[in-house]
Amino acid sequence: MDGLDRAAVDKAESKDFALGGKPMRPRDAATLILLDRAGGHVRVLMGRRHRGHAFMPGRFVFPGGRTDPADSRVPVASALHPDEERKLIGTGTRATAARARAIAMSAIRETYEEAGLLIGEKGDFSTRARDWQGFAEHGVRPSLACLRFIARAITPPGRVRRFDTRFLAAWRDDVAVELADGGPTNELEELVWLSIDEARETEVPLITRTVLDDLQQRLASDPELSPGAPVPFYAMRRDRFERQLI
Repeated sequence: MDGLDRAAVDKAESKDFALGGKPMRPRDAATLILLDRAGGHVRVLMGRRHRGHAFMPGRFVFPGGRTDPADSRVPVASALHPDEERKLIGTGTRATAARARAIAMSAIRETYEEAGLLIGEKGDFSTRARDWQGFAEHGVRPSLACLRFIARAITPPGRVRRFDTRFLAAWRDDVAVELADGGPTNELEELVWLSIDEARETEVPLITRTVLDDLQQRLASDPELSPGAPVPFYAMRRDRFERQLI
């Protein structure tokens, strides 16, 4: 782990206390940056959160949400690339392959639920997991091999909700089925494909704009997003929001 020791990770992930003394450990979450390179330039998929949401109302974001540990037990057509898996596992007391797999799977599941895009391979698929029945109905076996780890960020203390979010990326070519009416949860409205420059100018959270900058720089030097590249990690340390590479 470059530039970030294990103690720093453990501290960043440790419990924090909100007003009233309620413990607030950041919850694992994942978001997917879906990239379309048709037409000679890269576009990203963004969606506006409903204004009634307590967390980031009305902001443009990537599809994503909280990780469900049970997602790690859902069968897949292909596993994470070994270099990507090592990056997602990380270090610290909670570092496990099952946790990394659940995080990656949640990005794929949330992209289906919020945007109606099923990432994987066409083929017979069955599972008893309720949240994955859409993949079974449309004959898509979820696949993790296409995912690339782009960034990680922990919400600063004192917020309404706190997440330890991994930003993952995949190409639109990795989508096996696109549903015309969007995802079943309708959590995102105004789903749009934008250039990275256009996306930065929308009403996006600061961390999203920062990750877009990181993504643009990475694509400039590595257009195919090779596995195992250094990943920026943003977290509050010593009362400062810092960037380290992992």
